[in-house]
Amino acid sequence: MISTTHANTRAQQRGIPRLVTNWLLDYGDELYDGRGAVVRYFSRRSLRRLEREWGAVALRRFSEFLRCYLVESGDDGAIITIGKRHRGRRLNRR
Repeated sequence: MISTTHANTRAQQRGIPRLVTNWLLDYGDELYDGRGAVVRYFSRRSLRRLEREWGAVALRRFSEFLRCYLVESGDDGAIITIGKRHRGRRLNRR
């Protein structure tokens, strides 16, 4: 997993653990942004897969991070940035 300096800084500033980044890469749904990047996020389907593999206790413990997303480069797969969606805000699905 290649991660830019910007992505590492943002993850540290926002307190997002590396485990959540790995979960997003392994279980998160993909959404193409139309500019050459891929947005990965947790959907209901991906959360069910995650719960089957890791259990409900792990999901409850990391519940504050289940609104996280990351932006991945379409060229080399490097993580460009990572963040948290605010309550009530959805991802832009064009």
